[in-house]
Amino acid sequence: MDLPYLRAHPQHLPTFLTHQRIRETPVGGGHVCTASRLTLDDGFSLFAKTWPSGKPPEHFFATEAAGLSWLREAGTVPIPEVFVALDEMLALEWVEPGSATAAAAERFGRDLAGMHRAGADGFGASWPGFIGPLQQDNTPSEGPWGAWFGERRLRPHLRTSADRGALSPDDVAAVDRIIERIDSYGGDERPARVHGDLWPGNVLWGADGRAWLVDPAAHGGHRETDLAQLALFGGAPHLQSILSAYEEVWPLSEGWRDRVALHQLHLLLVHTAAFGAAYGGAVRSAVDSLLGR
Repeated sequence: MDLPYLRAHPQHLPTFLTHQRIRETPVGGGHVCTASRLTLDDGFSLFAKTWPSGKPPEHFFATEAAGLSWLREAGTVPIPEVFVALDEMLALEWVEPGSATAAAAERFGRDLAGMHRAGADGFGASWPGFIGPLQQDNTPSEGPWGAWFGERRLRPHLRTSADRGALSPDDVAAVDRIIERIDSYGGDERPARVHGDLWPGNVLWGADGRAWLVDPAAHGGHRETDLAQLALFGGAPHLQSILSAYEEVWPLSEGWRDRVALHQLHLLLVHTAAFGAAYGGAVRSAVDSLLGR
């Protein structure tokens, strides 16, 4: 199997793998999927993802493929090309890893602003929503942003976190207060074309000197959400360079720094919902900063 054959017959890739007709090398793939590097007969490499056991949720890989292709249409930040999107697996363009340099960070900031500015028809998306292993409501909405974010992004993961005991009743009540007063934080904007799960691990610094985006939960959302997520879990390398370059292209709205914790709360609640109470302290810290405690 070479690349032209794969383009013509993507559905045959699992069969070639089953019969060991393609060289497969395991690689790190995150918390959800099993990942490997596939080397075709012509030397072309792919990054492949499969569900670790049993069948993935319906539309899981199709959703990621749709998001990658939609972000790629903006023609700004480099996004891996999708070669195979089947129920049981996803295979993408392989990106050779490189170093996170200041120059790459500055270009990434400018490119990210361009991707956001490409916009969306509304909040949400025309495809089903997933973030990590969790479903997410992508039903298209005209907004406004605050009500949409509170009810479609914060509250569902808050309820799941509460149901599994990952947050205390007091924590849950505090997040509810934030949702109820979400309009008071300001920052309402038209929908941007966002990655949606932009923690630093989903920025791949390539050998080509550019920052690539992978593993999206792409949808029409608020651009400040992507930027706030970049500061989580240790923060992206050269984060200040990214932000400064971003603002050269598209300055952020007044008060954006005061809303960082609000935008981070989404991904933090995803973590308590998916992975448990270990992330409860981070949720509480964000909540306290928003409530002025």
